[in-house]
Amino acid sequence: MKKQRSKLRRNIYELVDYIDSNGDGKKNFDWYDLFMLVVIIFSLIPLLFKKETEFFRMIDIVTVSIFIVDYVLRWLTADFRMKRRGIVPFILYPFTLYAIIDLLSIIPSLSLFSNAWRALKLFRIFKTVRILRTIKVVRLAKIMRYSSAYDIIIRVLKKSKAPLIAVVNLAVGYIIISALIIFNVEPDSFENFFEAIYWATISLTTVGYGDIYPTTTIGRLVAMVSSVFGIAIVALPAGIITAGYMEAIREKHEKQNRQ
Repeated sequence: MKKQRSKLRRNIYELVDYIDSNGDGKKNFDWYDLFMLVVIIFSLIPLLFKKETEFFRMIDIVTVSIFIVDYVLRWLTADFRMKRRGIVPFILYPFTLYAIIDLLSIIPSLSLFSNAWRALKLFRIFKTVRILRTIKVVRLAKIMRYSSAYDIIIRVLKKSKAPLIAVVNLAVGYIIISALIIFNVEPDSFENFFEAIYWATISLTTVGYGDIYPTTTIGRLVAMVSSVFGIAIVALPAGIITAGYMEAIREKHEKQNRQ
């Protein structure tokens, strides 16, 4: 009986997330992948409209039910995926990136089942929280599991983690320092420190909405200097990611040539 259950879970693993041994470490695209992509796209349709209709509600119920089944199947086969025996893989799986994305894709729609689970009042609270509708956009991230392009980008981000973290720290420091300077140089233009942080962030990204801006000469000088440094900081991650992406493409071609 134990061998039969193990064989059944192995078959499930091969269906939902089987990694082939002669490719690039990613499963071959099959009908299950196509089915899940269609489900993901359909689950996003209600977000394209402001009004919630019964048809959109049915789409949400069907798609989230499929997401729940997919999540459970992947959890049940976590030991095959992580290539580890025992209970540890099943404990660790919910904390992996894709598992968190899957869970966030499910949670906003749990309120649909609140009538069946009245004992769990938490699900009824979801109906009053409008922001959870926005969280459903996370479902778009589920597509990453079925795309080799996203797989390359994730590998690039992992390899470039140290320099990217350094850039993020530099950007945060830039925002805080710029906000502190402009908030004290021109206090009349900012009602609170959050507005100064908002202005510094917008200046860093060179967006410039124009809703908050300095009006004094000193404030404008600070803005000019801040903008120049902001352009340099914004350019750094683009260069790092581009270099890492080109390196990943080169390694992929070399691997294919050796096979």
